Amino acid sequence: MTPVLDEAPARLPVRVPARFRHLLAAEWIKLWSLRSTYWVLGVGALTVIGINVNSAASNADRLAHQTLRRPGFPDRPEFLFDPLTTAFVDPAWQLFMIIAATVGAIAVFGEYSSGLIRTTFAAVPDRQAVIAAKVTVVSVVMLAFGMLVSGTSFGVTQMLLRDYGGLSLGDPGGLRAVAAAALLAPLCALVGMAVGAAVRHAAGSVVTVIALLLLVPALFQGERFRWVKEVGNAMPLSAWERLVTNPERAHYLGKYPLTVTEAWIVYGTWATAAVAIAVLMVRRRDV
Repeated sequence: MTPVLDEAPARLPVRVPARFRHLLAAEWIKLWSLRSTYWVLGVGALTVIGINVNSAASNADRLAHQTLRRPGFPDRPEFLFDPLTTAFVDPAWQLFMIIAATVGAIAVFGEYSSGLIRTTFAAVPDRQAVIAAKVTVVSVVMLAFGMLVSGTSFGVTQMLLRDYGGLSLGDPGGLRAVAAAALLAPLCALVGMAVGAAVRHAAGSVVTVIALLLLVPALFQGERFRWVKEVGNAMPLSAWERLVTNPERAHYLGKYPLTVTEAWIVYGTWATAAVAIAVLMVRRRDV
């Protein structure tokens, strides 16, 4: 009689904890798997650059006609045209802020609205690591986006205005303005992520971001009361406007001006607070 051998117990697969590089790869795939990412960034970049270039071309034509009527006009001391402003036209960069913040918000609320966040947290229970990977990927992508838009806008506009005081990166305020505009993209994206983690709704997140980044600063622009102006100075839009100001031109900065150092502090404070809020919301609130 043949003895019956006991079957060996089936081996369970060994669970390998996800490393941070794996989370980065997953977040990269999730970000670029959204078709809206390509459209928002592509169309947004062309629109912002186009507005700035159109401003520079229009100013170049206007100055050319003025020079023909008044020879030597650009060389006169009273010639106060600032070529740096054409690279950083307010409406264009306000749109830029909305685009960057929207991409950041989509990276968070997109998973909640689709239900993918449940799968993500089931695979990686460490929610803090997940949001850290999101922050890293979104920040890097938006920094590259900001550098592209800022550098292209500055380069093309100053080339068009080369005969009318066009600047280079080596001129006072040039590099600072380009850097501030480039960093505005990851900053607004982080704010969008914080709002997306708190609101978790597409329309609500976008409306909240627009109100926070653009409408609130508009409400605190008066100088009758100092505290009103100080609140306005603490907003990212005000900090950006200060950092892209040409130090070689005579600008009236108001009764309570924001210094360059304070503007950089505003950048850092908003970015840090946005990351902290995003982490807190994801850790404390269930899916």
